[in-house]
Amino acid sequence: MSDPTPVPRVIATESAARLIAELQAEHGPLLFHQSGGCCDGSSPMCFAQGDFLVGDQDVLLGEIAGAPFYIGRPQFAVWRHTQLIIDVVPGRGGMFSLENGRAVRFHTRSRLFNDAESAQLAAAEPQSGAQDPGWTVLPTRS
Repeated sequence: MSDPTPVPRVIATESAARLIAELQAEHGPLLFHQSGGCCDGSSPMCFAQGDFLVGDQDVLLGEIAGAPFYIGRPQFAVWRHTQLIIDVVPGRGGMFSLENGRAVRFHTRSRLFNDAESAQLAAAEPQSGAQDPGWTVLPTRS
């Protein structure tokens, strides 16, 4: 009996997937980064691949619509128990995010993983940044 595939740590709504496809058509391959910096932490930033340098403090959560999605390690430590749901809402995107100027922006929603999902995910921690191809096991919340 094979283990079920773990629930994805990040997913996109249909409206987010449509906007990602539009941006990919204009800019080529994309990547996303969710930071916990001083700016609105609910707005992931969308970049053309190569326009944002992924570092060893960034964690690869997965892909949405073919675009890798990274989060800062300190932010992952706080949000590790949630699935990120990338959506599109009215408003202005981040100054450097590719959706800026479209009257919509990407927005991060979340939901808590249930116990079964958490158990699956405990065995497969996400990959850390570009410099470290191995898996990074972060301490669990107490």
